[in-house]
Amino acid sequence: MSASTLEPLDQPLEAIRFDTKIAVLLRDDLEPWQRLNVTAFLVSGLGAAVPEVIGEPYADADGVPYLPMFRQPVLIFEGSKETLTAAHGRALARVLPRAVFTSDLFATGNDRDNRTAVRAVPTGELDLVGLAVYGPRNAVDKVLKGARMHP
Repeated sequence: MSASTLEPLDQPLEAIRFDTKIAVLLRDDLEPWQRLNVTAFLVSGLGAAVPEVIGEPYADADGVPYLPMFRQPVLIFEGSKETLTAAHGRALARVLPRAVFTSDLFATGNDRDNRTAVRAVPTGELDLVGLAVYGPRNAVDKVLKGARMHP
């Protein structure tokens, strides 16, 4: 894509309203570095499994290409362990695309060991520290009931 094929920046653009929502719910007792790490891992799962959340590639004014990113904002929430467990159950009941991060994953160092750690624990016993969900706005809002926006 060359810079000449991009829309002119001096023309007003119509606001985009999304019918869907990408949200991450983090447990409120995580350290700052853990919040960032968990968020990055969780949203990577959504991007891989739900291709419609990914926009078009970027390019700067010189035509240098950059990777595509999400086409809409990612909203970050926080809540207690109980809030996270309840949200997980609601996401499962609504069959929304989701990604989980458990406390066990802080002790692993690669994807294979991560998957092994999650597979070793029954669904109801997962020690969740993060959950990412994607779906219709109202369904995601219902999943996140009781959570608050991350400060």
